[in-house]
Amino acid sequence: MTEAKTHETAAARSGPSANGQGNRTVGRATVPSADPSATSKFVRPPGMNPPPTGPVSAPPDGGPAKAQVADAVRAARATVSAAASRGPRRARLHLKRIDPWSVMKFAFAVSLVLFIVMVVATSVLYLALDTMGVFESINKTLTSLIGSAGSDGKGFNLQITAKGVIGVAALLGVVNMVLFTALSTLGAFIYNVCSDLVGGIEVTLSEKD
Repeated sequence: MTEAKTHETAAARSGPSANGQGNRTVGRATVPSADPSATSKFVRPPGMNPPPTGPVSAPPDGGPAKAQVADAVRAARATVSAAASRGPRRARLHLKRIDPWSVMKFAFAVSLVLFIVMVVATSVLYLALDTMGVFESINKTLTSLIGSAGSDGKGFNLQITAKGVIGVAALLGVVNMVLFTALSTLGAFIYNVCSDLVGGIEVTLSEKD
């Protein structure tokens, strides 16, 4: 049915001359003529390009944009490979000066934490030993020794109690806090003076492997 319509359309385009001149070509389609001896002739309309004679090569996908992306990827890979071959980066720095005020604050914070830890640890240890009856035995021994030594009634009563143990731990913690803060601040001053003389401590920083 479609072929018959094509033949009719070609005949309508060729007009009355097709009947009188025999075979007539419309585009690339050839309309068969009733006269087998008639020869077909292709008529190219004006402005139509001739068909290619050789194999047609497909245009590159993406064109110049794809080439630029490929170049950028290759450059990035080359940069990464060069960085990997050089290994981790290193930087050598000098510690020229330490701020004494910041050192004092840091030392005070550290000593305060140590003070709390010491008091808590002493309390827990005292409770554990007191539960086992250690301090009771020691107190009895001390009482017997002091009582025999002070038989004249002038002896003194020495007992190990929770108040005494935790109080001594707190006193030692306070002393440690004061000394640690003062010595750290003094050390910062001394370091700054020595750094002006010899250039400070050299530190080397490096990236992870």
